Amino acid sequence: MLFETSVLRGSLVAATALAGLAAPAARADQIINDDLIVNQSLCVGNDCVNGENFGFDTVILKENNLRLFFNDTSSSGSFPSNDWRLEANDSANGGGNYFSVVDATSGRRVSSIEAGAPAHSLYVDDGGRLGMGTSTPVVQAHMVDGNTPTLRLEQDGSSGFTPITWDLAGNEANFFLREASNASTLVMRVYPGNPESTMVLRNGRMGVGTANPSEKLHIRETASNENADIRIESANAAGPGSGEWEFAVRGVDGDFAINDVGTSGAEFIFRGPASVEPGLHITNGALYSDGDIVTDGSFVSSGTTLSVPDYVFAEDYDLMSLTELRDFISLNSHLPNVPSAAEVQTSGLDLTSMQLTLLEKVEELTLYTLAQQDRIDALEAALERTAQ
Repeated sequence: MLFETSVLRGSLVAATALAGLAAPAARADQIINDDLIVNQSLCVGNDCVNGENFGFDTVILKENNLRLFFNDTSSSGSFPSNDWRLEANDSANGGGNYFSVVDATSGRRVSSIEAGAPAHSLYVDDGGRLGMGTSTPVVQAHMVDGNTPTLRLEQDGSSGFTPITWDLAGNEANFFLREASNASTLVMRVYPGNPESTMVLRNGRMGVGTANPSEKLHIRETASNENADIRIESANAAGPGSGEWEFAVRGVDGDFAINDVGTSGAEFIFRGPASVEPGLHITNGALYSDGDIVTDGSFVSSGTTLSVPDYVFAEDYDLMSLTELRDFISLNSHLPNVPSAAEVQTSGLDLTSMQLTLLEKVEELTLYTLAQQDRIDALEAALERTAQ
């Protein structure tokens, strides 16, 4: 029987004959050449029964192989023609329980939801935010889990590249990057409770404690009396190469220090304006030390403004007579141009100046010795003449 318009006032059961019509002995396709309107519910499938209990369901697919196929018959021009299928569960014994979207043209299952998935495994709210494990996402992608929510990035080797797997995860202990394919090594960790701008990458620069790094590495400390420092450690406990060194701007006085962490007092300090501690330090271009300075090599000074005392050998050099020298020593208890003990105690000892002064004294002593030798030679000549 053909209908121009078919309106059924109850439930339609496709597996049985329409109510009030005699069922044919052999089932034949029913063709409706116009719209079909069902004012109640629809059941489709081999297991639908007369008097089906629909509850609140409008459409029921009911049999042991449930598939809904979208067959696009477009065949001209550039119209899309890919076929799709909604698939519920495997058809084989022991197969999986799932709901899938299948690209029927390529035969690929592109999306699946397994039976037993927890509530709100995937949720998109009215703001376009994606929730995984939550129905109230507060950011564009929001993941909730009771123990260490994790994002895994796995390169499986299918494109010819070396397989490797990374995990990005967080829990109450730390936020971490894990190389899962390398014995689950935790290669980066961030612990809770860090201050603002603990690490910042900006304009190719790294800031530690600052949101505006001005150099390739910029470390800033704002806590009172805390150092802004870098520690370098060799942890080779089995050999002689272990040790720790610090590069620090000290919060107590603003000095820059290089410290041997394992040796008390082993430090090299560039003094700041508020310096209060002794030690080896450089201030205004001058090197100071409260202890010994030991070198296995040469100490070379090339920046002195003092002259090498070759002037001593000039003919117009005013060499003090030995009598004058004796009188000066008797009066001052030190050589001319040599600082006294009191001056050294007060002002320190300029080693460069002292070296040149000592060279001056050696050259003067050489002149005294040569003069004495000339006198000795003259006296010996006089004695020889007298003896003759």
